Amino acid sequence: MSMEDMKSVLVNFNMQTGLSSKWDSIRRNLSAMGGMFADEAKHAEMVEQDDVLVYEFYDSGRPERPGEVAFGTSITYPGKVGDEYFMTKGHFHTILETAEVYYCLRGHGYMLMENPEGDWEAQELKPGLAVYVPERYAHRSINVSDSEPLITFYAFRGDAGHDYGTIETKGFRKLIVEREGKPEIIDNPKWAGEME
Repeated sequence: MSMEDMKSVLVNFNMQTGLSSKWDSIRRNLSAMGGMFADEAKHAEMVEQDDVLVYEFYDSGRPERPGEVAFGTSITYPGKVGDEYFMTKGHFHTILETAEVYYCLRGHGYMLMENPEGDWEAQELKPGLAVYVPERYAHRSINVSDSEPLITFYAFRGDAGHDYGTIETKGFRKLIVEREGKPEIIDNPKWAGEME
């Protein structure tokens, strides 16, 4: 096989920022996070004051087909809405039997996970730790630092797809909030009930 026949991809990611000089990121400002935070009044007030960037991520652009591997970095910035830490929207994969791996490059946070049957986990993320998100689990990154971004590198099967709608409709069963200066996991008072 000649080098012209290869279909490899070479991408740089800055280990300190998670950003790439080759790709443009997909950005989610606070206004794009409607319904995600428990304190909706505080969310609306913050959007009015300053629609800050909550997180951004890179989609590797690989074809969405079997045999491909989607990968990139996810960067969740520090901040809170009320006492709830900034987070990604979170998603299931459209192909529910899809696992994903996240490797923490920088920061301090959690990967919150839950499946349709009601099981949930929260794994702490610090530099050098990787979390394996099992198949059938929705997952969301949560930044519990007050000063630096949570940066992870992720990879999953290329044809897996993303189901954001279930989380947008029902939310996660659990929230991670700040209590006495530390993260605490609590029940989500807005959780919309059993998943179908």
